[in-house]
Amino acid sequence: MKQILVPGLVAGVILVIVSFVLSMTYTAVFPQIMTEYVNGMFRPWTDPLMMAFYAYPIVLGIALAWVWDKTKKLIKGTMIQRGVMFGLAYFVVVGIPGMFATYTTFDMSLLMVSTWAFSGLVNEIVAGIIFARMNP
Repeated sequence: MKQILVPGLVAGVILVIVSFVLSMTYTAVFPQIMTEYVNGMFRPWTDPLMMAFYAYPIVLGIALAWVWDKTKKLIKGTMIQRGVMFGLAYFVVVGIPGMFATYTTFDMSLLMVSTWAFSGLVNEIVAGIIFARMNP
């Protein structure tokens, strides 16, 4: 359990930071994206329930750590290669179909969905590298 919980929590905290940096970068590079966040589709940041949003990377980190622990023997290569392959595999299986469903069912721009997809890819690769390092 320790080989899942500790790397999962470490990854989760780092994913919060990575997500924050990417989000700030997107809003600086694509200021028009902010209008989609305030269009009424999302809860306002003043809603106390939005604080739970920050738990998502922690939950994801622990879930991915469990998946890593079950699949790590299937991925060969260096630590970095294994982490990248894990992140890419997860992105292909979950990220692409999820973002396809999001784009085709919600009234969101391709830009917003693309930034979410890229953020997911980066987060999953970062998590994979953390797992390959902490739970080889």
